[in-house]
Amino acid sequence: MKTENNLKNQQTSSPRKTMYKNFPMVPKVIFGAGSFSQLGDVLLPKRTSSEAPFIFLVDDYFENSEFLSTLPLLFNDEVIFISAEEEPKTAQVDALVSQIRQKYEEAPSGIIGIGGGTLLDLAKAVSILLNNKGLAKDYQGWDLVGHPALYHVGIPTISGTGAEVSRTTVLLGPEKKLGINSDYTTFDQVILDPDFTKSVPKQQWFYTGMDCFIHCVESLTGTYLNAFSQSYGEKAMELCLEVYLNDIPSEESRDKLMMASWHGGMSIAYSQVGVAHAMSYGLSYLLGVKHGIGNCLVFQHLEEFYPEGVQLFNKMMDKHNITLPQGVCADLTQNDFDVMVNVAMGLEPLWENALGKNWKNIMTPERLRALYQKI
Repeated sequence: MKTENNLKNQQTSSPRKTMYKNFPMVPKVIFGAGSFSQLGDVLLPKRTSSEAPFIFLVDDYFENSEFLSTLPLLFNDEVIFISAEEEPKTAQVDALVSQIRQKYEEAPSGIIGIGGGTLLDLAKAVSILLNNKGLAKDYQGWDLVGHPALYHVGIPTISGTGAEVSRTTVLLGPEKKLGINSDYTTFDQVILDPDFTKSVPKQQWFYTGMDCFIHCVESLTGTYLNAFSQSYGEKAMELCLEVYLNDIPSEESRDKLMMASWHGGMSIAYSQVGVAHAMSYGLSYLLGVKHGIGNCLVFQHLEEFYPEGVQLFNKMMDKHNITLPQGVCADLTQNDFDVMVNVAMGLEPLWENALGKNWKNIMTPERLRALYQKI
């Protein structure tokens, strides 16, 4: 009896176990030069019927007959070419979902996104909204999606964003720039073919790669850091430094940057990004600045928060002769700055990761406005 009472006392007095987030990962991935040719084999068993098409959302850079001939199109599959010149918007997602629903009586077999972060985020968002009611803006936030997304495949054609592996799809909405962060966002299948990145212009290659580098800096120096995110972040950082500071063969560089993007995206799955990404969201919302260059515009002024990271960033800019635009915020009004500040400060998890739970005492609206005024 004494033993039984002791056991009960131990059970009632023991501290409650910590509840850890059960994050999803991409369940299937193919990596290798030329692996895009396997897309048809991947999709065939996923076709629900001959009347249920696969919808390909493709960067309009590839709008040519040569590329179309490489797509494994069957039955009434459809290719929709989309410009990636602007950040993806909630209204754009809603329009695509409405277009697909009106055109097909049967739900599609799946959505295939081919392009950079913009196209991958659109593919993720469309696949969610096709299986959930309402508008895309209704799901901007954390864990608001109630039903699994339609089967969706991501094929990145540029490396750095981590959109191919992340559980978020970042969208410009009517009131904010914020991701649909959910367990249903992650792709069901990813194909990583470094051959796609051969034709990426140098400046875009740099800006998008720096998105990955800044992911790593913010993850590895954040208060949310843990062994899981650290292991991925350190590998991604190592690969970024090899690609941008060492002289390595172009084929090796493409392979390594694609894997840096993957590991960088994974590094924030169990942690978060920080100051640069929060501020970049404000720039994108107000001025439509693309995410990669937006991060760079901000990061150059964040030495007080990320001294080693900014030093490495400057070395990489010098090595590749990159000059960032100047005076981006020079002609903005007080109201413009207020809009950017409000958007950025609304991203509380990013600030808490960067500066801790008392971040509001450190990053005041006035201090944030002064940082924007430097850009």
